Amino acid sequence: MKPVAFAYERPTVLTDALRLLAEDGDAKVIAGGQSLIPMMNFRLSRPAKLVDINQVKELSYIRKTDAGVALGALVRHQELHEDPLVRELLPVLADAAGEVGHWAIRTRGTLGGSLTHADPASELPAAMVALRAELELQSVDGTRTVPAEEFYLGLLTTDIQPGELLTAVHIPVSSAKSYGFAEFARRPGDFALAGAFVALAENGAAEVTWFGVSGGPERRELDLPADDTARRQRLAEVAQELDPLSEPEYRRQLAVEVAEAAYQNARGRRA
Repeated sequence: MKPVAFAYERPTVLTDALRLLAEDGDAKVIAGGQSLIPMMNFRLSRPAKLVDINQVKELSYIRKTDAGVALGALVRHQELHEDPLVRELLPVLADAAGEVGHWAIRTRGTLGGSLTHADPASELPAAMVALRAELELQSVDGTRTVPAEEFYLGLLTTDIQPGELLTAVHIPVSSAKSYGFAEFARRPGDFALAGAFVALAENGAAEVTWFGVSGGPERRELDLPADDTARRQRLAEVAQELDPLSEPEYRRQLAVEVAEAAYQNARGRRA
């Protein structure tokens, strides 16, 4: 199928992009288009106008800040995977970005697009929840910052408002935590059937953030026993709290497996 007719704008500065979004509440932002274009072709999305932000170069950056790392919304997935600063300070994010789709998708898809599309099987929204990132949203009326965990409201649903554009992500970097990541997909490049990030603190506390299981990222704070059997039992208990979109028993079993693998990776023992 082909999309319905739409208007097309290609601003080169952020102020123009925000103005165009404010003028038309039905406008959609496009950058990589890896999710939006298929939806338009199937007519699941019918925007009256596309605002192409690829030429808004001020949204394409990876910077070290006093608190951690700042990422522009136009950073491509492959850039996240390969960037030396990300690999040094946020290696778990680099690992996760390398699992997004195939190489062709990673070179076009953008961080902002992935985060706002909010596919429950997507690695990057869950990564932001696990890393306690803050998302910067701008409109002609100003700027607001939303914690990643509060940004995701349900299946393909976020807190972004009409006229707003996700412009940046701010990720704190803590030396007190180690992170691990793991996912399970039927084939390389497929959407994950289940995935998890595990953060381990020096005091033994743990956080598990699941994706691909329910309608969005799910973070849980819990104590994980050092004993393998006891730890898997604890993960199985917590997995029962998840609300899978399909095949609940199978997805919850997968949730335990990916969380255990991510735990081992966080401990430095690659699963």
